[in-house]
Amino acid sequence: MTLGVRPERRAVDSSVIASVGYDPKDEALVIEFKHGALYLFSGVPTATAEALMAAESKGRYFNRHIRDRFPYERQS
Repeated sequence: MTLGVRPERRAVDSSVIASVGYDPKDEALVIEFKHGALYLFSGVPTATAEALMAAESKGRYFNRHIRDRFPYERQS
């Protein structure tokens, strides 16, 4: 699972997530964690990515709705 071009990431207000990018065409979600790891999640619906960005606690939303629910690869 790789992307030709990674979605542009935006910094987010979170204690664990540094930035998030999403490509709706490929349903690809890229999350950079504050500890430096970058992960690419595939098959993520647009509604899920939008809900992550709107969540008051992005870390909690990630743990409940994304982590262990979508295939992923560590990118760095």
